[in-house]
Formats: sequence, structure tokens, C-alpha cells
Amino acid sequence: MPEAVAQNASEFPSMATIKQRSPIARSTPPTWNSKDIGLRLGVDIASAMSAGALTCPLITIIDRAIIEKASKGFPIGQTTANCFRSMLSSPSGFFLSAPFLLIYTLYTSTYLTANTIDTATSTLRNQSYSTVTPGPAKFISTTTVNMGICMYKDARFAKIFGASSSPAPLSEIYSQPSSALRSPPLSHSHQRPPQTAPAAPTIPKVSYSLFCLRDSVTIFASFNVPALIAPSIPDFIASTPNMKAATAQFACPALMQFASTPMHLLGLDLYNRQPTGGLPWTDRLARIRRDYVPSCFARMAKIVPAYGIGGVVNVRMRASLMQWLERR
Repeated sequence: MPEAVAQNASEFPSMATIKQRSPIARSTPPTWNSKDIGLRLGVDIASAMSAGALTCPLITIIDRAIIEKASKGFPIGQTTANCFRSMLSSPSGFFLSAPFLLIYTLYTSTYLTANTIDTATSTLRNQSYSTVTPGPAKFISTTTVNMGICMYKDARFAKIFGASSSPAPLSEIYSQPSSALRSPPLSHSHQRPPQTAPAAPTIPKVSYSLFCLRDSVTIFASFNVPALIAPSIPDFIASTPNMKAATAQFACPALMQFASTPMHLLGLDLYNRQPTGGLPWTDRLARIRRDYVPSCFARMAKIVPAYGIGGVVNVRMRASLMQWLERR
């Protein structure tokens, strides 16, 4: 009888054997690469702020030139030259002005969002500090942040530099002396009732939609497409992986402006010439056709610093500092 029990027991695996064969028992909890997480976030911030400081002065000037070309017909070259003179003659007025601070906040926040998504991904997947991901999480996050700030920026720029505004040097927009805002005193016999200034036109909802669509395609071409197409660039154009990445980072956002510039011009025209349905579409298309070529190349000159030069500086600086953190 004991022999039979022993034989039956040998026919069934022990609990230890079952635990060894069980896939649940063999699975190990995921490991996060959270080492130096504070320093890595500091690298993300420093890289984003440096890229923004390098590129945003030029972007601010070009953005004003494009808007004044669409709203007032001013030549882009003339406005750009005037703005550069204002920046050199009064740098504090330029760098502390609302337009520059809006642009700097916009692009620095966009770079920083992309950097933190890369850091979060490398942490959760236990990857190298300098890992760059082209996934949908980066596109959704950067687009949300960029569009949220950019819609406010576009509304402010349209009101500051739009058709209803009077031309003024960039450094003087928010730095007028208080004496210029005061009226001379009047005697009681000559007093007149105060006149109410006409309310500024509101931004049409369709303009906001066009600005959102414009920003979505630009963000996708700036943060997602380069990492996807860089390996496919022929060697006779770029021979090394770094050259391929830099080429894609410059080319993709710039080429996308051929598609996004009409959205930008139509959104501005719907604001500058209201009501929205008050003009035939042929009239609006004629205005877009008039401004398309100079505005398209001006937007390229803006996007290349923003997501070409700025993107390369941000990515390269982040990669170098992250690699230094890993080696130390």
C-alpha cells in the first residue's frame, strides 16, 4: 500500500514543479529606469530653454511681418528690417515685450513637452536616458500644449498687429510712457463726454479651427515625421545617422508650410475682413493667392529656426547631456 501511494504521488507533479512551470510564477515585475530622474528633467528644461532663447527673437519678428503683410499689405522685408532695428536700438523693450514673451513661452513649452515625453518613455521602458520616441503620445501631448498656447498667441498677435491696429515699433507696443496715455486737462466749459473706443473684433471660431489644423500638421512634421523618415534618406544626401536625422529635422517642417500656409492666411483674412460671410470666397482666395508665395517662404524662415535649428539644438543638447549623465 505505501508503494502504491508513492507511485501515485510520483505520477503527479509537486506544487513546486507547478510553480516553476506557471508563466505567472516566472514573470518578473517591470523595471523602471528612474535613476537620476531629477537631473534628467533638469536637462529637459535646460535644453528647451536654450533652444527657445536661440530661435525666438527671429520667430517673433517674422511672425509680426507675416501678420502685417496679410492685414495691412506691408512688405515682409520692410517690416523685418524695422523690427531688427528696434531690437538693436532697444533690446530691453524687445525682450520684455508681450510678443516676444508669448513666442518664447510657446516654443519653450513645446520643446519641453517633447523632452519630458521622451524621459517618461525611457523611464517606463527601462531604456537609455537619451532615447527619443516618435510615438502617438508625443504627438498628442506636444500638439495639445502647442495649440493651447498658440491660439492665445495668435489672437493677441492679430489684435496687436492686425488691420485695426496702428503701426508702431515692436519695442513700443507695451512700453509707452504714462504721459502719452494722459489727455490734457480741459476747462469745465469745454469738457466733452468721454468717447468709447470701438470694441476690437473677436476672433471667429473658424479662424481658431484653421489655426489648430495648421499647428497640428506642423507639430506632426516637426516631432514625429523626422524620426520615421530619417533612416530612409539616401546615403548620397546624408551618409551618417546624425546627418540623416538633422536633414529630416530641417526638411520636414519646412516642406509642410506649402500645405499649412493657406490655412494660416485664411484664418487671418477671416479675422481682418469681417463678417466671416460678408465676402465671397473668390475674394478671399484672391487675397490668399496674392500673399501665398511671400508668406510661405516667410513661414519657412520662421519654422526652420523654430523646429529645424531649435529642434536640432534641443535634441542634440539633450542627447549630449543625457549621455554625460549616464557615463558619470
